[in-house]
Amino acid sequence: MRVAVVHDWLCNYAGSERVLEQILAIYPEADLFTVVDFLKAEDRAWLAGRPVRTSFIQRLPFARRWFRLYLPLMPLAVEQLDLGGYDLVISSSHAVAKGVLTTGDQLHVSYVHTPMRYAWDMHHEYLSRPLVSRGIGSALARCVIHYIRFWDQATAHRVDAFVANSRFVARRIRKTYRREVEVIYPPVDTETFFEHSARDDYYLCVSRLVPYKRIDLIVDAFTRTPQRRLVVIGDGPQLAELAERAGPNVTLMGHQPRHVMRDAMQRARAFVFAAQEDFGIAVAEAQACGTPVLCYGKGGATESVIDGQTGVFFTEQTIGSLLDAVERFEAVPDDFDPREIRRNAERFGNDRFREEFEAMITRLWRQFRGESATVRPSGRKRAKTLSTGG
Repeated sequence: MRVAVVHDWLCNYAGSERVLEQILAIYPEADLFTVVDFLKAEDRAWLAGRPVRTSFIQRLPFARRWFRLYLPLMPLAVEQLDLGGYDLVISSSHAVAKGVLTTGDQLHVSYVHTPMRYAWDMHHEYLSRPLVSRGIGSALARCVIHYIRFWDQATAHRVDAFVANSRFVARRIRKTYRREVEVIYPPVDTETFFEHSARDDYYLCVSRLVPYKRIDLIVDAFTRTPQRRLVVIGDGPQLAELAERAGPNVTLMGHQPRHVMRDAMQRARAFVFAAQEDFGIAVAEAQACGTPVLCYGKGGATESVIDGQTGVFFTEQTIGSLLDAVERFEAVPDDFDPREIRRNAERFGNDRFREEFEAMITRLWRQFRGESATVRPSGRKRAKTLSTGG
């Protein structure tokens, strides 16, 4: 059985790439396709030298820095990826990967991190940004997103089976594509992220610095309470803006190596998360370190955080609501047992993801082929037998 794995794009090592890493661990002989690959050399170790096949956008002018501006071409680009020689196609999609072309003899399973945010639930938020909020830029952006939305919905019929990374995303898939969906929570590295006995007196936020993550809300809230320290790890287009509005009690560390981020999670008093996220792997990693989480009580984070046991929810994305959660947490800090917090995170481990994902693929392949054959699975210390066809 020949396997192709299709990912939207490779530009950093974030949540969707951690899912991709584990899928490739299950199928180490799979070929990897993506629209563009601009991963830095220091972020490529998890690919273990695997070749990456890219689309024509990889070679377009200024693509390395501005490839997202080629969004109108991405439907065409992903449809040009030649997957004709494969039996199983797995797409890891938060944008266009699920739109690849397959035939009736190929099984296409799509692991959806989210339906395209800018085309659906965050449509108006994206169009309110300065460059596209008025004039010709606004008209052009609205036309492009309108076209992308139609294409995105139409290509849902190309997928044989959808898998969502949370119940929250599963509801959005049903609403957007009118398709039934399974849920397999994303993998969390509970072996590398572990409990640490020493704690420092600071709150931590780890995130890409983009508007929908609402790091501005967290920075503003802690700037108003100078007696509390906040450390922010992450890079993105909002870094300069956040640096200007941050008080002296707020430290913006920018991008940091993974071991530095892990150490900060292990020592933090609590982890702060203000986005309505699809799942939030960083939230689960913080809990794997035994660190309580203060998070917005909507979205996928509510499926990994237990209010009052492993963290505290705040109900509105406002400074007042966030600070109220901080005060409620500080009133009863001993109620949060690091060992119990870690045990909650252990249900999302890497091994669990690989077992659930491989079992699902085996079942879907049997249903798709309607017959049995034996193939050798891959990436496991102990070999198993998959019953498949073809």
